[in-house]
Amino acid sequence: MRLTADGATPISRSVLVAEFETDDGYVFEPVRPFFLVPGDRIAFADDRLLVVRACGKRLAAVGEWSTRCR
Repeated sequence: MRLTADGATPISRSVLVAEFETDDGYVFEPVRPFFLVPGDRIAFADDRLLVVRACGKRLAAVGEWSTRCR
């Protein structure tokens, strides 16, 4: 599923996240999979993945970046 990580676009349905791959070949792999729920927004800032819940609570996902060869 393609997600927009602009910090403004809400997620439309529940999604189990095991990794995020960016359009330029970078991959963020969280330490453990987690769920995004409808209304969550995601963004990448300072090499971190941020999740903003619909209630306004901000969560920073713990994980590592890597690159994917294409």
